[in-house]
Amino acid sequence: MASIPRLYVQQPLGEGQSVTLARDHAHYLFSVMRRGPGDPVEVFNGTDGEWTCAVADAGKKAGVLTCLRQSKPQLAPPDLWLMFAPIKKARTDFIVEKATELGAARIMPVGTDFTNSERLRIDRLQAHAVEAAEQCGGTYVPPVDDLAKLDTVLQSWPSDRALMFCDEAKVGQDLSLPAAPGPWAILIGPEGGFSDRERAQLSAMDQAHPVSLGPRILRADTAVVAAMALWQAQLGDWA
Repeated sequence: MASIPRLYVQQPLGEGQSVTLARDHAHYLFSVMRRGPGDPVEVFNGTDGEWTCAVADAGKKAGVLTCLRQSKPQLAPPDLWLMFAPIKKARTDFIVEKATELGAARIMPVGTDFTNSERLRIDRLQAHAVEAAEQCGGTYVPPVDDLAKLDTVLQSWPSDRALMFCDEAKVGQDLSLPAAPGPWAILIGPEGGFSDRERAQLSAMDQAHPVSLGPRILRADTAVVAAMALWQAQLGDWA
């Protein structure tokens, strides 16, 4: 049986609701996937769960779906922010995709003292988050924030949000993640690591918890996956 296409839309979903397709979705469904009237399509909008729809009208540049029934309830991710220093384009794309798949609630690029890539297309990164959610079966798409300076973010850090500070200087040390419930964030540094100034600033925060990701220094994109998997297994919706 052919797989059922899955789309993220920005319209309300409910039984009998009509969903108007934009040109890109219409092209994908009707020209690429060769779907036609009556064929099923799964859609989600980030708030109403996933719905099974049927193609009601199929055109080359537009189309309409009709919602039939809810196939998945809305599932919000844990209250986990991912902060990372941008790296090379393809690897930054990878970070956004994997953060979405692994259950980040918010994705926050931050500029650090040693960040060497600060030109970001946030609209393109947000599109990668959408594609990742479509592929992994999630019903939530995390927002991707504009690039902000790490200093600025830390100056207004919420008092109730713990911060998992992945410090490459601690590689090989026995540092474990505290079992603290509530809101969390993960911070992954740039390829050049954190500066001594940033490390001191983070160490002075009551909410920050330095963590080692094993005996080897990881690439930034690998560190994101390792850190999120560690957090999810201990404190998130994998536990």
